[in-house]
Amino acid sequence: MDTTATVSNPLRQGMRATRAVQPCILVIFGATGDLTHRKLLPALYNLAIEQPLPAQFTVVGVARRPFSDDDFRQQARDSISQFSRRPLNPTIWDNFAKGLFYSQAQFDDPKGYEKLGQLLDKLEQERGTQGNRMFYLATPPSFYGTIGELLSSSGLAHKADDGKGWSRLVIEKPFGHDLASAHELNQALNKGFNESQIYRIDHYLGKETVQNIMVLRFGNGIFEPIWNRQYIDHVQITVAESIGIEGRADYYEQAGAIRDMVQNHMMQLLSLTAMEPPNTFGADAVRDEKVKALRAITPLVDSEIALDTVRGQYGPGIVAGDPVPGYRQEKGVSPTSRTETFVALKLSIENWRWAGVPFYLRTGKRLTKRVTEIAIQFKRPPYLLFQAAGAQQLQPNVLSMRIQPNEGISLLFSAKVPGQEMRLRTVNMDFLYGSSFGVEPPEAYERLLLDAMLGDSTLFTRIDETELAWKLVDTIVSGWEKSGTPIASYEPGTWGPKESDALIERDGRTWRRL
Repeated sequence: MDTTATVSNPLRQGMRATRAVQPCILVIFGATGDLTHRKLLPALYNLAIEQPLPAQFTVVGVARRPFSDDDFRQQARDSISQFSRRPLNPTIWDNFAKGLFYSQAQFDDPKGYEKLGQLLDKLEQERGTQGNRMFYLATPPSFYGTIGELLSSSGLAHKADDGKGWSRLVIEKPFGHDLASAHELNQALNKGFNESQIYRIDHYLGKETVQNIMVLRFGNGIFEPIWNRQYIDHVQITVAESIGIEGRADYYEQAGAIRDMVQNHMMQLLSLTAMEPPNTFGADAVRDEKVKALRAITPLVDSEIALDTVRGQYGPGIVAGDPVPGYRQEKGVSPTSRTETFVALKLSIENWRWAGVPFYLRTGKRLTKRVTEIAIQFKRPPYLLFQAAGAQQLQPNVLSMRIQPNEGISLLFSAKVPGQEMRLRTVNMDFLYGSSFGVEPPEAYERLLLDAMLGDSTLFTRIDETELAWKLVDTIVSGWEKSGTPIASYEPGTWGPKESDALIERDGRTWRRL
């Protein structure tokens, strides 16, 4: 009997077109939580619809609630009905539900792992999953090290190449709170898992436009020759959210915008934009080049931190006609909190490609709109020929990659207005995934879950990437603490504090209007 399913993927692992998905058990710790409810179960169901998963594919939910298998299946059905991008199909659901099971356990109690192990052994015999196990930690980060160590000590996870099938560990961000805690967490996980078995997930890397950065750059002869300091004036990376902290004060008070967004999402976007061409699209080749780009970022010294960084915090205000609280008025937040909800940075990459090209980063809560974009602004050409046509009023050429919403790519360029006179106007050339291909792109978690089951770590973060990003963030946070860097206030529904505008305008540039 054929126990594998295949999936087409021409971009990774040496450009192979087809890869086999082996039967396996996916164990989700935190199976009754919000992430599992909103993202993981709907993503798995959509994978089942597309049929890249074998019939033996099995999910075991682990959490503290006293659920039965039927309770977990009902939760899964409710999750899929509410959050799946495809409607619930009764036939597909019935087959999918047969592979759903539940095991109650306290995450720090070894007895729960004994019970889980008995269930896994039983399911492997009944469903023919061949000892392949993937453990997904959808729990609070404080449990990551504990779960990793207990998976090892209980014998539920195998080291790579031990002949018992494969074991993989998928971890959500944040991976640590700083460089020291990230290193400590990695040591705890390495007791049971090799680095090749650990998949640090960043859902931004599963988005179509993020993956398309490499194709855009390296698959088109018109872009790579101009992707350097000779033609590019600067790069802007924006990750904006219109919402507040949405009841996550416990997490956000510890993280702030720089740990929540800059250390992971934004550093990944920066490294993909700045990296050199890899020799293949294999996981290590791609991640090696990303690491080189991160290593080339010039560390900020104390005097530069005060000049090239801005931290802000949203105050109370009106959004869409409704009053919203300021950050310090949010439930669970200290009334004297100095946690930043907005960060703007100016970074430099000191290598041959990027010397002299500034990278401007901004991210924040309660901004004007939800949008994530990478914008490459090119240098202005000499306008001697077009001075009389108003060329000085034209915007420079900009290649923008929209990560969310409405994933796509846009090129801003100059064109002649129809008519007898020579008049110029800036116009857009747009590419949108939905309209161009006529299909809805899969959700990021669909792609990343499938890649983890396939053993493809290209879109996951390696430990040296994580530690380099933490090193940069730790330097900035330490500089803020030493100098007592003030936290600028900004109104909800704006693009952040005026100090952010001053940071980029000091260089004769402006933030893009999004």
